[in-house]
Amino acid sequence: AAFKTKTMNTNPRHTGAIKHPRSPAKILWRTVRGMVPHKTPRGGAAMDRLKSFEGIPHPYDRKKRMVIPSCLKVLRLRPERRFCRLGDLSSEYGWKHGSLIERLEKQRKVKSEVFYKKKVAAKRAKADALKAVKLSADDQALLQKAGYA
Repeated sequence: AAFKTKTMNTNPRHTGAIKHPRSPAKILWRTVRGMVPHKTPRGGAAMDRLKSFEGIPHPYDRKKRMVIPSCLKVLRLRPERRFCRLGDLSSEYGWKHGSLIERLEKQRKVKSEVFYKKKVAAKRAKADALKAVKLSADDQALLQKAGYA
């Protein structure tokens, strides 16, 4: 909580000039900025490419998500080590939008589940249709020649 009480050395009443981010996305962005040479063109370009969000916003909620096994907590941290979540840390230090993000994430997960069930049903219907179709020998030869069978 020390960063909440920082003041300017020359005029301690000027506390408004010192901004410390409260949101998890901004804290993450600022942490990564400390690891990147952001004053060089290469580092600046890297920081421009970096995006951090709370939750999963619209264009990315339709994308396929991947798990990077080497980054899993269960593989990286020993069981007796302590850890904290960035959202919990942010809410302790004044971030007020955690409940909103949770509510939006619940809505997104419901929509995502409906989309996934629809996708699986369409895939199953296509597989059943492919099994049911009967091809003549000429059509089969034509497909093999084109590389589809």
